[in-house]
Amino acid sequence: MLLSIIIVSYKSTADIQHCLKSVCKPLLDNKEIEWIVVDNDAPNNSAAVLKQEFPFIQYISLGYNAGFARANNAGIKMAKGETILLLNPDTLIKPNSIERCLERLTSSDAVACGVQLIHENGLPQFSGSKFVKGGLNHLLDLPYWGASLKWLASLAKTSKPSVIKASKEQQVDWISGAFLMVKKWAVVKAGLLDEDFFLYAEEVEWCSRLRKLGTLYIYGDIEIVHLIGTSIQTATNATDNSYTNLSDKKGLQLMVSNHLRIRKQYGIFWYMVQLLNFTWTVFYAFLMSVLLHLAHGKNPFTDFKMLVGFTKNVLTLWGLLPRMIIAKPYFYKCI
Repeated sequence: MLLSIIIVSYKSTADIQHCLKSVCKPLLDNKEIEWIVVDNDAPNNSAAVLKQEFPFIQYISLGYNAGFARANNAGIKMAKGETILLLNPDTLIKPNSIERCLERLTSSDAVACGVQLIHENGLPQFSGSKFVKGGLNHLLDLPYWGASLKWLASLAKTSKPSVIKASKEQQVDWISGAFLMVKKWAVVKAGLLDEDFFLYAEEVEWCSRLRKLGTLYIYGDIEIVHLIGTSIQTATNATDNSYTNLSDKKGLQLMVSNHLRIRKQYGIFWYMVQLLNFTWTVFYAFLMSVLLHLAHGKNPFTDFKMLVGFTKNVLTLWGLLPRMIIAKPYFYKCI
């Protein structure tokens, strides 16, 4: 078997239908490629709906929302392919994109690759990134304090780690989990995704282990469409699909997962640097919010609700401090 394609679903039946309908028929008919759908939802009729339309898929129902890492691991354990592709359900596959990516990866000494993700309108989308020591880039999304750090970074002319528009073959440290193709031997050596993660940052931590085995590339001349899904918004009552709002349930999961990744990848020192910066931000953001709004003649409490939500999330981070320091296995599910 050449390739195993794993799609994790959470209330994503319609997305998977659109995804598979976008795939060229020769690829769907290829007996050397298997399609595995792992359902994170409670028992439902998704299996019957999908298998009636796409009888070739293999379907795993976990019976609960196991998150990204555990669900993909279930698919990897079943996979027979020499190469594994983690594929988001909210993607549309351009002709020959998967075939070209597979051919280029297998003929190279790279251990994993991604492609150029694009929006439906054709504009490029974040596809991968370089590592920043200690995960300090996560501080840039902090309310008010993040803006100050961005200003300092611009004065220092710091280069941005994120890859938005990739070159033909751009080397990166980690690849977006929306399309992540990995050689099976590398999975065996690096290990499966870390099941302490529920959602977010798990592919980053995984790539940090894969990176020790060889090179990771984004193939900028191969594109697929990534539609930013809405299932996570529905599940968390999030008001947007961005990754910068740190005041709601989705923001809490982002914060916890990013701190967990930093703890695992960089150790206790950088984890504490991160946590203390988030804590300092509570005081800094309240002060700056009031002062800046007063200076512009606006209501000084405009950001109060957002900052209260952020403060609650920071307090939750402190509640998890003992677990993260001890680093025993624990399922960090917050939503």
